[in-house]
Amino acid sequence: MSILVLAEHHDGQLAGATAHVVAAAKAIGGDIDVLVAGENVGAVAEAAAKLDGVSKVRVADNAVYAHQLAEPMGALLAELAGGYSHVLAAATTTGKNVLPRVAALKDVSQISEIVEVVDADTFKRPIYAGNAIATVKSADSLKVITVRSTGFDAVGEGGSAAVENVDIVADNSQSSFVKQELAQSDRPELAAAKVVISGGRGMGSGENFKLLDGIADKLGAAIGASRAAVDAGFVPNDMQVGQTGKIVAPELYIAVGISGAIQHLAGMKDSKVIVAINKDEEAPIFQVADYGLVGDLFQILPELESKL
Repeated sequence: MSILVLAEHHDGQLAGATAHVVAAAKAIGGDIDVLVAGENVGAVAEAAAKLDGVSKVRVADNAVYAHQLAEPMGALLAELAGGYSHVLAAATTTGKNVLPRVAALKDVSQISEIVEVVDADTFKRPIYAGNAIATVKSADSLKVITVRSTGFDAVGEGGSAAVENVDIVADNSQSSFVKQELAQSDRPELAAAKVVISGGRGMGSGENFKLLDGIADKLGAAIGASRAAVDAGFVPNDMQVGQTGKIVAPELYIAVGISGAIQHLAGMKDSKVIVAINKDEEAPIFQVADYGLVGDLFQILPELESKL
């Protein structure tokens, strides 16, 4: 039994999510290969080779994979998949974009966002916004799986896997890269941050989100938001935490002015410590919070910042 893990990388750096996916692969058991696809990805391959448990790193370094478009990436993985029993990727934008195409090309079912491995054929995944866990068993000869990174502790470094080149160049006449617009921030990436402070509709306006800046700077935190705040136009949607946003599980999650709708809880309830600040003592967020502070956030936030 052998497993192929699609490496996640950005700006020439191996993303932390990959180490979580390798942990899921180790739970399945068998030889683990990591595929690094992109352009000028030598440094990424070296970082992947250091991950504990990785047997081999396969590198597809070509301009056609530069932006990890689903069409060439899907074709590449489908070509390589014949030698593997499982193909895994993180349940991120890239993983969710590429792996369904691989499953369709190989005519197998995809198993999405697993949080636990029962055995090589059986996995657990959340459904109903995380209120229930489904146990899914697949009889497909090839398992195509996305992994919710918050469900597995990342593997460490210390490996020294062999690195080999893959000469497959996918033909892509179906799509082309036009442009990307990225939000610039000096703060940690939301999904990987150890501390997250999020604002909700209770913040009142986008201008008031600046009240979170000082606290985030002192804690080295990323700033997130609830869907209600995003839908109200307070902040851009790349800040959204929840079932239809980013899934986070930091060491500390601070929810400010967030009532705690089930869709938001699905995206952050695995956080190690949850702190809620809300003027409504009946808010559902207090049911999952380790610490709750009932009061006016416009008074509490400046005081909290000064104490920090």
